[in-house]
Amino acid sequence: MIQSVVHIALVVQDYDEAIEFYTKKLHFTLLEDTYQPDQDKRWVVVSPPGSSGTTILLAKASKPEQTSFIGNQAGGRVFLFLGTDDFWRDYNEMIENGVEFVREPKEQSYGIVAVFKDLYGNLWDLIQFKEDHPMFQRVK
Repeated sequence: MIQSVVHIALVVQDYDEAIEFYTKKLHFTLLEDTYQPDQDKRWVVVSPPGSSGTTILLAKASKPEQTSFIGNQAGGRVFLFLGTDDFWRDYNEMIENGVEFVREPKEQSYGIVAVFKDLYGNLWDLIQFKEDHPMFQRVK
């Protein structure tokens, strides 16, 4: 059996501002932006540069209960983990692009990590795994 997580839905307030943040500040690739007339919404998919793994579906909140979760999809915990092959390159570029880091870079047993906020306040780890860590090959 072969299975994989294909998309993770991230509830956003506005498609265009979310696309702007992910493509301009994080350099994600816009893979799809298709209008779905039957549902009067868009199917917007972004992916980190060079990634062939799980993508992010930017899903605009369409109900009040969805709106209440924008920016807090994980109850204040780190929600998503962005692996990189060069932590300092990406960290410095993200700082230059105005991305807010809420925890400074720190060496851990598994690699180097810092926590940043997306445009709505969801927390992300920027992480470079050490070569002996099992996740290293997935980001290399």
